[in-house]
Amino acid sequence: MNTEIKPSRAKIWILAARPKTLWAAVSPVLIGTAMAFEGGKGAWLPAAAALFGAVMIQIGTNFANDYFDYQKGADAGPRLGPLRVTQAGLVRPGAMRAAFFLAFFLAALAGTYLTWHAGWPIAIIAILSIVSGVLYTAGPYPLGYVGLGDVFVLIFFGPVAVGGTYYVQALEISPAVLVAGLAPGLFSVAILTVNNLRDISGDTRAGKKTLAVRFGRRFSRIEYLVCVIAGSAVPAVLWWMDQGRMFSLATLGVPLLAIPSFAKVLRSTDGPVLNGVLAATGKLLLVYSVVFSVGWMA
Repeated sequence: MNTEIKPSRAKIWILAARPKTLWAAVSPVLIGTAMAFEGGKGAWLPAAAALFGAVMIQIGTNFANDYFDYQKGADAGPRLGPLRVTQAGLVRPGAMRAAFFLAFFLAALAGTYLTWHAGWPIAIIAILSIVSGVLYTAGPYPLGYVGLGDVFVLIFFGPVAVGGTYYVQALEISPAVLVAGLAPGLFSVAILTVNNLRDISGDTRAGKKTLAVRFGRRFSRIEYLVCVIAGSAVPAVLWWMDQGRMFSLATLGVPLLAIPSFAKVLRSTDGPVLNGVLAATGKLLLVYSVVFSVGWMA
């Protein structure tokens, strides 16, 4: 007798959206908004539209990743990471394709308003973000399959997201904002690194040449530590640039919270353990963003 309980439809789609990764979309918007309000140029409606667009792009990218990895067979075989609902047969491929089109369409609506409000640079950012979200796993040379995923994440979840959020409110940009954007970008790379470290064996079989596959576990472990520590130190760079705020230097203590994750990354290859580290790193990014934002505005 089969006693397996199938998840509800709502839970299936929540799993597909990968909520533990969404802090990578929320955090740069929080930072960009805090910097805009500190400078007396904040605007709530553009900030809300930027947040909605960023989350929709992240969800759309996750849906597209689920769909295209299924098409390429990357999720076949034993699964160490979170459930991939298309591969598991919980969502039909056509439904997942429609879902990522809908998510990107909603992101485009937010981008249309922000373009009307702030001008054509936002249209370029929105288009590039959506196209990159698709090409991360689609096309003949998907970014995630040729080792460029880390670069994509650093740029689009870092300076582009923070700078774009600031720009739609202040209608200008500054070097300090772009430097501040490096922090969430680096933390997001750390999240990706844990994901790729966990999936080395499966990605190797699927021909997915992430940096973890290309350079091995030792490289990935060092990459994770460097990203978290360097990301936490970005406010010190801003301080050196005479753009910093003293209380934002409290982020230098964030790596202390990451010590349990450091230990697990350095010692473990176990899928569930690294899944826990991935979730913890997402929360660490949120903590960093809140500490930085409060410190910047203090």
